Amino acid sequence: MTDGWDWRQPGASGAPAGQPVSGHPLAGVPAAPPGGGHSAESPWWSDALADPWRDPNAPTAVVLPAAVVAGTEPEPVTDPDAPGRPTLRQMLLVPLVIALLAGALGGALGYAFALRAGAGGPVLGAAPGPVPTLAQRPPESLAGVAERVLPSVVTVRVAGVGGTSEGSGFIVSGDGHVITNDHVVAGGTGKASVIFNDGSSAAATVVGQDPESDIAVIKVSRSGLRPVEFGDSDALAVGDPVLAMGSPLSLANTVTAGIVSALDRTMHAGEPGGPTRYYAAIQTDAAVNHGNSGGPLVDSAGRVIGVNSTIKSLVADGQEAGNIGLAFAIPINQAKRITQDIIGTGKARRTVIGAQVGGPGSSTNGVGVRLGTVEPAGPAAGAGLRAGDVILKLNGRPMTEPTDLIALVRKYAPGSVVTIEYRRGSTRQNASVTLAADAK
Repeated sequence: MTDGWDWRQPGASGAPAGQPVSGHPLAGVPAAPPGGGHSAESPWWSDALADPWRDPNAPTAVVLPAAVVAGTEPEPVTDPDAPGRPTLRQMLLVPLVIALLAGALGGALGYAFALRAGAGGPVLGAAPGPVPTLAQRPPESLAGVAERVLPSVVTVRVAGVGGTSEGSGFIVSGDGHVITNDHVVAGGTGKASVIFNDGSSAAATVVGQDPESDIAVIKVSRSGLRPVEFGDSDALAVGDPVLAMGSPLSLANTVTAGIVSALDRTMHAGEPGGPTRYYAAIQTDAAVNHGNSGGPLVDSAGRVIGVNSTIKSLVADGQEAGNIGLAFAIPINQAKRITQDIIGTGKARRTVIGAQVGGPGSSTNGVGVRLGTVEPAGPAAGAGLRAGDVILKLNGRPMTEPTDLIALVRKYAPGSVVTIEYRRGSTRQNASVTLAADAK
């Protein structure tokens, strides 16, 4: 068995080593016998004679047949490292790669600059539209109402023995009359100043005040003033939108919004040693704080319907109270009437029914208020009421405690006719009472 090498030793055929053997044109091996058979001296595989590596002593060159060599040109040889002429594909590919690299670099730089400028992140929302100017806002909008009313709202400062009292007010006449709260000017020396919406100021004098209704009137000497427009506080309904304006905590030109939370909320307030104030207030949830006192409460049309006066708070006595959504305003119909009295006569008339409530045996378990005494020539006596009668309702408003009757009576002007529902013994009756002004 062989591996393709000639197993015969050199010279075994009788020819010297390295000499060609007769009969083989290429490698010195005897030609195959006719008919394609194997000679006795050839290896046993059929293609051994064509294998150039069959003999370790054969030359290493591969010899091609003469017919093939004579009929072909030598294959051209090129250097793969030699520079060649660029193809069209190469000419298009290079600019494309450069453009992509430039775009990537530009995007990276833009993103870096955007991050440095604080604009990194997605753009949210639609493209902004034109922002309306103040003049373009509808007059009935909150901004439109505030624009009309604020020039008539002022900050009131009154010098007193213990310091300066500060509150709010609003102009009610072209000649400089300003409404504010009595507790803003109470205890003052008569010297006051008013700061207008534009920041200018002017000296003011106290015209008059009514401690029991908490209304005071001051006056400034300045021309070109714009008075407010009055509304009708009797036409209000719970849920109506309102704005409160003034200088809470010395923050001038402050506007807060809310609704009418309740009507005829009977209030009595006052400082120790001072008068007790009674009024049937407009309750609102608009934010009102110290300094709002005396400022206007206006409706959605910009008409003044109340004078901000009192707030409810959860703090203990002596602590600073703040807004918790319970504010109370004096109805403008009452405040306007009292202002006219003060300007005209220097003092306000107080509306009375001609009876006193309370006293021994006055408890009604929260249902109505009992009359303790009835003046013989007063309005109640003229309507047939007697001491001991229990007043259940006044113009349909239920009575639960003495404050209710006093506050509701003072809401109306002298001469107003009100309907009283009362109980005498076990029977219920109605009476019409014409209210009157007291003798003060």
